Amino acid sequence: MAKKKRGKKHEEENGEAWLLPYSDLMTLLLALFIALFAMSQTDQQKMTQLAQAFTSAFNMGGPSFFSQMGPNAGRMAEIPYDEDRGNSAYIQENQMLEQIKKELDEYIDQNNLEDELSTELIEEGLMIRIKERALFPSGSAQLVGDAERIGPVVAGMLGTINQRVVISGHTDNVPINTAQYPSNWELSTSRALNFMRFLMNINPALQPQRFSSVGYSEYRPIADNNTEAGRQQNRRVEVLIARSQTFDPHEAERIAMARKLAGE
Repeated sequence: MAKKKRGKKHEEENGEAWLLPYSDLMTLLLALFIALFAMSQTDQQKMTQLAQAFTSAFNMGGPSFFSQMGPNAGRMAEIPYDEDRGNSAYIQENQMLEQIKKELDEYIDQNNLEDELSTELIEEGLMIRIKERALFPSGSAQLVGDAERIGPVVAGMLGTINQRVVISGHTDNVPINTAQYPSNWELSTSRALNFMRFLMNINPALQPQRFSSVGYSEYRPIADNNTEAGRQQNRRVEVLIARSQTFDPHEAERIAMARKLAGE
């Protein structure tokens, strides 16, 4: 009978043996969750409360895993949302471009330049479009017209920023074949280069290394070349203030999740 009882006790001990590794596994998983959570939120009080809740729920009488993490463990919760990193730089730059657009739009409205000048915030940056008739005679790259009004405004604005600037020339699809401009390639390239030089002459403080010019001929239309109105829109010079920052959707998702977990 004694042997039978000892066998029964041994079987009960084997049946409960899984509890120890199970509790260790749960503790490790919770510790991992706490560490990840702390890395992406700012509220020290919430972090402490959460750790205490997990400790009281899963501490089985011995020293808590969280109490063994040491004094540096709480510092993880002091790490901010990286307001100076991640997408914050993109957001700040975008706000700056929006402000420039607002100021230019006000200038356009006050000087009745709606038919000659426009702005658009696009993925690549802030695009300033200037129609041909505001700068050049038909078939020429010599600056005339409202260039003296538009140029100083654009040059002054470009002097207040550090972004890269790309000036591009565009034509319609009507062929040109002169001694000076054998094709629309030469015409569009000359217009872009002349306008870039014009801006730098107006504002000598502009840094040449930030600027580039390119001619796209007829191959980047923004309107239908089959109509006169469309061809007028396609004959233009564009000034692109290129973004220096890019948007990281994964960073945005991480911050959104962290704020959701933090209850914000």
